[in-house]
Amino acid sequence: MLQPLYGNVLLEKQKEESKTATGIILKEEKEKPSLGKVLAVGIGHLENGKIIPLKVKEGDLVVFKKYSGTEFNYEKKDYLIVNEKDILAVVKD
Repeated sequence: MLQPLYGNVLLEKQKEESKTATGIILKEEKEKPSLGKVLAVGIGHLENGKIIPLKVKEGDLVVFKKYSGTEFNYEKKDYLIVNEKDILAVVKD
């Protein structure tokens, strides 16, 4: 598995629903934030010689900025690495 460095987070992008539960097709919004599942996190940010742990953890579902991070393919799967500062929220059930 991939291990992000420092303040970076490895995400698996979640499919965005284009239909409601009743079958209504939704219009796509251009600047809509995206959802991703956290697969791995770095050790944290370096501040004043100390490591500050990240606030997100493996398994979290997060909202991140649409055009942030680096997309890549590894072992035939698509991933995204973003910096924790580009994560806007953690989705809570």
